[in-house]
Amino acid sequence: MSILIIGADEISPIKDMFKSFGIFSIQHWDARKKSSAPKKKIPKNTDLIVMLTSFLNHNTMHKYKNEAKKRDIPFICAKRSVTCVYDEYVKIMGIKNCDECYSNCKKAKV
Repeated sequence: MSILIIGADEISPIKDMFKSFGIFSIQHWDARKKSSAPKKKIPKNTDLIVMLTSFLNHNTMHKYKNEAKKRDIPFICAKRSVTCVYDEYVKIMGIKNCDECYSNCKKAKV
């Protein structure tokens, strides 16, 4: 699985959470510069987009949300909190219990 995370500067705890699921293909755009982020295109192999809403302007979030919908890529909108991202990930991926998770994450180490 390949994940694109958009927003925030420091996402090490979120990356660590996804790595505990066995997901190692994680790309991060900080979207700090308003001029550069909206020009980037979502990579073709992206399976999930995580948008950290506290750190994105409305237009950037709107653009990538629409592009994800067009390409049928699941997306998560959450604050930059491991717990918030984890809760949204579980909902979006339809995980009902830990046995359905990708790896032996020990309750996602949240």
